[in-house]
Amino acid sequence: MKFINNTIALTFFVVLFSGGMAMAQEIIKENTADTIKKENAVKKQKIDGVIAKVGDYIILDSDIDKSYLEISSQGGSIKDITRCQILGKIMEDKLYAHQAVIDSVKVTDSEVKQMMDERLNYMVEQIGSMDKVVKYYKKSSEEEFRTYFFDVLKEQKLTSEMQKKIIDGVEITPEEVRNFFKRIPAADLPVFGAEMEVAQIVVTPKVSDVEKQKVIDKLKEFKKEVLAGESSFATKAVLYSQDPGSRATGGYYKMNRKTQFVKEFKEVAFSLQQGEISEPFETDFGYHIIYVEKIKGQDVELRHILLIPAVTADDLKAAKEKITLIRKRITDKEITFDQAAKTMSDEKETRTNGGALINPKTQDTRFELTKMDPTLYSQVSNLKDNDISMPLLDEDQSGKKKYKLITVTNRINEHTADYAKDYIKIKELALKEKQIKAIGKWFDDKIKDTYIKINGEYRECTFTNNWLKK
Repeated sequence: MKFINNTIALTFFVVLFSGGMAMAQEIIKENTADTIKKENAVKKQKIDGVIAKVGDYIILDSDIDKSYLEISSQGGSIKDITRCQILGKIMEDKLYAHQAVIDSVKVTDSEVKQMMDERLNYMVEQIGSMDKVVKYYKKSSEEEFRTYFFDVLKEQKLTSEMQKKIIDGVEITPEEVRNFFKRIPAADLPVFGAEMEVAQIVVTPKVSDVEKQKVIDKLKEFKKEVLAGESSFATKAVLYSQDPGSRATGGYYKMNRKTQFVKEFKEVAFSLQQGEISEPFETDFGYHIIYVEKIKGQDVELRHILLIPAVTADDLKAAKEKITLIRKRITDKEITFDQAAKTMSDEKETRTNGGALINPKTQDTRFELTKMDPTLYSQVSNLKDNDISMPLLDEDQSGKKKYKLITVTNRINEHTADYAKDYIKIKELALKEKQIKAIGKWFDDKIKDTYIKINGEYRECTFTNNWLKK
């Protein structure tokens, strides 16, 4: 079992450090045209604490300190993480990025800008303002921060694309999975926690035409006031929009035709000219108006306001009566839960699968009890097999309400890994081991062909990879 533990530990280590640490790194490109000047520049930088160099990238001692701060700020523990381990991870990222450039891995400026806008929107929402974000990163201006952050994210993107390129070609056969499982001593077989499979039927209250017209009229009023110069669109969005993802930033989004937005939203956004405000339109989320702020090539910068029509007490009552009748028909054996979900549920995502929920973390139908969403767990924990819950009133982040019935369709008790029953999980472990071996071989090969230098006390580190080329 030792090699499985090592695999899991290494995987955890990669996940722990892959996101935050790259955000603290400085990228310094050198002019290779003049070797003497380059060597002199490196010597001068040493005074400022250059501890390593990988290809065209240098690493400062302060980068390790920044990485510790990044891990701590994200709630991670730095107690057992050494400076040597962090340096090793930084060097891995630099080698990925360095080789990505050599291999002409494509990362466009528009991709990076989109990443930056999404990250900045989130950061502003969490911290409170762009000024606070700039201050947090100790930059003198928003422009300086954006330039710095762009370089950081581009390197991050190059790193992730290079990693993806390495492991995308790794496949595993059923025979390899079988051999992987056979190699595990019986005493070391992993134990999988208790799991269950869950299905649901959803009934969404039908909103009255009166309530729909109220929000349409309200959005038209907002548009009129903005066009008259009585208020800004961003202010209206902050005050009234019911979209939690953009409200704090005045309804701001940046998108292109590949960005994941619902079809109706994209169609309206790309039909508008710069400076134009749309008429109210409907999506599954509610009613919107869009203001196109800027058009830059294929990118559209826009603001939007979302209003959700109110669900009245009568609407809720009608929905509850409908789902109660569905439950009665199932318990009276007139129809199965699966059939009712396929023909009567209002939830598109689960309807075709008989209401079966998909675990967002694993993309299969099993939910491990210890890792299940607390709300879902509280709804199913007291259900016996094939029991159907009473109608449950559910409300999402935006305030939309719906009724649902839940049933447990399968229950898997805690058990030692079984090849037949747990093939998918065992395959994932086997594939992960093979991917890690492929990455290890890639590092061995590329380290031999890349200029790498480690200075001072860090030459005494024990690294996972052969950075010192011993």
